[in-house]
Amino acid sequence: MKIRCIVVDDEPLALEMVCKFVEKTAFLQLDAKFESALEALAYINSQPVDLLFLDIQMPDLTGMELARVLEGRKGTASPKIIFTTAYNQFAIEGYKVDALDYLLKPFSYEEFLTASQKALRQFENSQAMEKEPVQDYIFLKVEYQLVKVKLKEIILVEGYKDYVKVHLEGKSAPLLSLTTLKSMEEMLPDKQFMRVHRSYIISLDHIQSISKSTVNMGIITITVGEGYKENFLQFINKWIQ
Repeated sequence: MKIRCIVVDDEPLALEMVCKFVEKTAFLQLDAKFESALEALAYINSQPVDLLFLDIQMPDLTGMELARVLEGRKGTASPKIIFTTAYNQFAIEGYKVDALDYLLKPFSYEEFLTASQKALRQFENSQAMEKEPVQDYIFLKVEYQLVKVKLKEIILVEGYKDYVKVHLEGKSAPLLSLTTLKSMEEMLPDKQFMRVHRSYIISLDHIQSISKSTVNMGIITITVGEGYKENFLQFINKWIQ
């Protein structure tokens, strides 16, 4: 695979050095270079970029500020970032930015390659996950048989002593399965389901309405448990910002 890169540094010599390192690395593809973070931002907003080699201390817009702008974009995947900086590691630790790595100037090609390989592994892992077939069902033990249940039909799962009640769309009675709510939580994908109470796991697709402390699932309104509120509020905040 080829990782599409841009390099941003206001120092011409440092910019050229990193560009040469990129061109020397077989799995990297240099698409553009900029001496201004503002120019880089305009490019990123119009072109696909996988990886950004980014200096921190620049005029007008610093590398850290650019990183925060990219993190704050909605509905658009942001490029991964490797900082190339003269800041020492102690100064860098004061910033809260999700970067793949920090290269402290002056750095060697070996150090550059190590950071780039970290990016390669992450892209390869993401690509492998995308190729994996999505399993849209589970099997549950119901009485003396295994019953196939489609995830999209699950409204909520309710803990009931040593069993769980699985409430399904279009079914008047829930399935009673010999398993624990914790086992169900591990089995269900967290992008589609959320535990909101010690006794309930809900399907995010089947939510009817929400408040800061309750969630209406149509068949029942559940009060969010104290231990689950922080996670639930993070979910709500995505829609009210």
